[in-house]
Amino acid sequence: PGVGKLNSPRKETDQCEVFAGLGQDGVTTGAPLGIMIYNVDTQKVHIDQYRDYKDLFRPGHATYPFFLKYGDSQDWCGAGRSSGRESVTRVAAGAVAKHILAREGIDVIAYTVQCMDIKAKEVSYDEAKRNYRKNEINCPDLEAAQKMEERVMEIKKEGDTAGGIIELRIHNIPGGLGEPVFDKLSATLSHAIMGIGAVKGVEFGVGFKCGNMKGSEFNDQPYLTDKGKIRFKTNNCGGTLGGLSIGEDIVMRIAVKPTPTVSVKQKTVNMKTMKEEKLDPVTRRDPTLLARIYVVAEAMAACAVLDALYLAKAYDGLAKLDEKWMKLKEND
Repeated sequence: PGVGKLNSPRKETDQCEVFAGLGQDGVTTGAPLGIMIYNVDTQKVHIDQYRDYKDLFRPGHATYPFFLKYGDSQDWCGAGRSSGRESVTRVAAGAVAKHILAREGIDVIAYTVQCMDIKAKEVSYDEAKRNYRKNEINCPDLEAAQKMEERVMEIKKEGDTAGGIIELRIHNIPGGLGEPVFDKLSATLSHAIMGIGAVKGVEFGVGFKCGNMKGSEFNDQPYLTDKGKIRFKTNNCGGTLGGLSIGEDIVMRIAVKPTPTVSVKQKTVNMKTMKEEKLDPVTRRDPTLLARIYVVAEAMAACAVLDALYLAKAYDGLAKLDEKWMKLKEND
């Protein structure tokens, strides 16, 4: 936060303090990795702004379901565990996961493909990588990016916020990762991404468009390359079949809701008096979450893929143990 016109004016250094699991030589010790990230921009004036409407259910926020679960003793200062600030810990963990995946040649990248009614053109992984972070909204279609940013600023002047869609690609992922029943790779990825507070939907490949396709149109047909490897002419499935990766890029699109804090007056209810009131909060906020949420999506996807990769490696280890066991049995 605090960097650019599309982000909250809140200024955080996001400096990570590793307090466990890392040796003085900079190598992990095998113990759990503990990371502390301090919030430094916590001013009394902003705390007081939250206090002014702490008893009101905030439209679009988690205050009402939190009330149902915890009563009126919830953390009203900054939304507590439902705050977007919570995602910084996910990014820290994801940075470690991405570092490990990079050693395996796997890259996780996300970028904006739609903001309100403005859509970007379809891009390849190479083009998305080439234009990564070339603009504040992180859209690889540079022409569309400018229109998106202008649209967000128009909405910001109205005291409102903008939603959109980001696309996530997992490039160079090997085939066969995932489980066929309860822990399908598509399911674990969805679980990870849907765990991000502002995400309201995910789809893989052509997603909901498959409802208007014939099987012969949807099916991705395999072919042999000159080197004898199996590839697919299309990627309608988004990189997974039967819960397993097929070796093509995993492609997900993620629906991101508008920031719920707006300056437009809205109706609500007071949790103490149980009477209707009006709310128009004056607090810091992002005019859109698109400029920041893509790194959170990358982080969560990286963690999910790393889990699947380690599970696959564990199976490989068991197979080697079986081979050694059989040799021992032969020598009996």
